Amino acid sequence: MTTLHNILQQHTQTKFATDTGTQMHRRLQRIFIGDTNNSTDDADIITQISANPDLRRLFDTQSQTEVPIAGTTENRFISRRLDRLRTDHTTKTIEILDYKTDINPDTFRTKYIAQLHEYATLLRRIYPQYKIICYILWTHDFSLEKIN
Repeated sequence: MTTLHNILQQHTQTKFATDTGTQMHRRLQRIFIGDTNNSTDDADIITQISANPDLRRLFDTQSQTEVPIAGTTENRFISRRLDRLRTDHTTKTIEILDYKTDINPDTFRTKYIAQLHEYATLLRRIYPQYKIICYILWTHDFSLEKIN
């Protein structure tokens, strides 16, 4: 039986998770490794990022944040913002990084992988000669998961 207490508790948990995710996204979008203008408030995150060479590369000054993308895939129009995008025209590689704050990655992994595949599909139409690589950054432990 659903009680008012259960409904309010679920709402509180959902709001906390959403607020935490929003705050982490804001912090991450300001960070560029190699940029001396990073906030000292983000030193802990910068340390986590810098410890992983692959992650560090995705946060270098060549990367972009909150990149808009739109198009039709599987007969549906989608319009989104990529958390982070890094384009290397020399190697013809595009890397997409999506931040996820879930503590249990398995909960929505299938949904997140489908989301990244949609992004990659749209980018392949724009950059047919480029290799597209997708990653999820699990912010609870700063692990990087390659999706492809």
